[in-house]
Amino acid sequence: MPIPTPAARPQSPRQLFPGLFEAVQLGRVFADSKTFVDAAPQQHPATILAAWRREKSQPGFDLKAFVTAHFDLPADGGVPFRSNVQAGLRHHLDTLWTVLARPAAPAVDAADSLAPFRSLLPLPKPYLVPGGRFREVYYWDSYFTMLGLADAGKGQLLKDITDNFAFLIARYGFIPNGNRSYYLTRSQPPFFASMMQLLARERGNGELLRYRPTLEAEYRYWMQGAETLKPGTAARRVVRLPGGDLLNRYWDDSDQPREESYAEDVAAAKRSKQPAAQFYRHVRAAAASGWDFSSRWFGPAGGLGSIQTTDVVPVDLNCLLYNLEITLADAARVAGQPAQARSYTAKAAARKTALLALSWDPKAGWFQDYNWRKRQRSAVRTLAGVFPLAFGLASAEQAKRVGTGLKTSFLKTGGLVTSLSETKQQWDAPNGWAPLQYLAIEGLTRYQQRPLADTIARRWVRLNARVFGQTGQLLEKYDVLHPNRPAGGGEYPLQDGFGWTNGVLLRLLNRENK
Repeated sequence: MPIPTPAARPQSPRQLFPGLFEAVQLGRVFADSKTFVDAAPQQHPATILAAWRREKSQPGFDLKAFVTAHFDLPADGGVPFRSNVQAGLRHHLDTLWTVLARPAAPAVDAADSLAPFRSLLPLPKPYLVPGGRFREVYYWDSYFTMLGLADAGKGQLLKDITDNFAFLIARYGFIPNGNRSYYLTRSQPPFFASMMQLLARERGNGELLRYRPTLEAEYRYWMQGAETLKPGTAARRVVRLPGGDLLNRYWDDSDQPREESYAEDVAAAKRSKQPAAQFYRHVRAAAASGWDFSSRWFGPAGGLGSIQTTDVVPVDLNCLLYNLEITLADAARVAGQPAQARSYTAKAAARKTALLALSWDPKAGWFQDYNWRKRQRSAVRTLAGVFPLAFGLASAEQAKRVGTGLKTSFLKTGGLVTSLSETKQQWDAPNGWAPLQYLAIEGLTRYQQRPLADTIARRWVRLNARVFGQTGQLLEKYDVLHPNRPAGGGEYPLQDGFGWTNGVLLRLLNRENK
């Protein structure tokens, strides 16, 4: 299955509305830069652009009024929902599956001439959005949402979401960050294999065979260019180390400001000492990681201006690709193809050996990212270090030391803090995030450290429940150091909804009852 070229993909808002796009975003017409890129044009772009060029120099021209007249703007907040707190957490979670649901849009209506100019990419099956400003499906969010769907007995929706991702891979050659045209330059942490494992537990190993071509296409996307890569170099998402080992990095095919954060990126680039294109690439790669932003991506100078994401071989990404290789080996075995199973098993073993050699810091007792350009391990400790436990790469002794580090350094009143640095970035202290709590709990349980896993789970559930009792909401992230304060950082206000928080919370509530 060849990877489609960018020319085969729909145009993004900046491509469709040159000049007008920059005027709206740099003019800060909307408080949230994502508002305009999610808006739907009411006329053909050429008609809107002609009207803008004709009217913009006229006395009294109001750009916001012009946009409002020519575009249908998304609803503020995406999902304005407040629950009946008295009905309890489980009732709230059950209700949210409906509130966050979106219907299928299986095909573009030939009679709808404006369909190609909307940023939302149609999907053939129903799906769930995270909530708030996130009005579309997101790749890695969805896996953690699916955990809750599985526990809620919503197997059909579980299958529908999986089918949507298979559709995106078939159409675009990869799973984009989200189903928007402006996300078609990058993916996100590759959890599709984990989705397959979840689905196989629900419906049997036949699912591995059914989605095997999709898993293979995902793997080709991440490994594209590996065959011709010389030692000590990188191309797109692949890094070949000086000794010949292959590992991966996060990447975005564009070196322009993110359209959904255009004004923010342009302003930040002016403050950075890096060439603008290089800075934008690093920023976009961090967005591909899902950790936008975190001190794990920053250089020695610190701060966003020093960002160096594409220089980093991330622990989490390579654990996920190890899991993909293991899953492909399992699928080959189920298909009765032992030679292919051995090939993928060997790839996984080579990745594991290389990753552990580079990322394990015996002095710190932690798995850390590796800078392939500088040939040195990062000094920044984050919860990415739990991925080797969650996916079974760590030795028993390594897992024991990571458990000690979690207990002594990361465990706080409300759960696990994302990193040990307070930088005002949302993927650093004092914030905690549902997916990282879950992976830490799973990893510790896998290595027979159940008491610590239970402590983390109880503290996280208690924090979620306390905030719900006060606000009637479940949130995107939480302040685990100061449970009575709202989480902060990031480029936008704290969001409610919230898909992955809901999924993980339900899984942990059910875990307590086992």
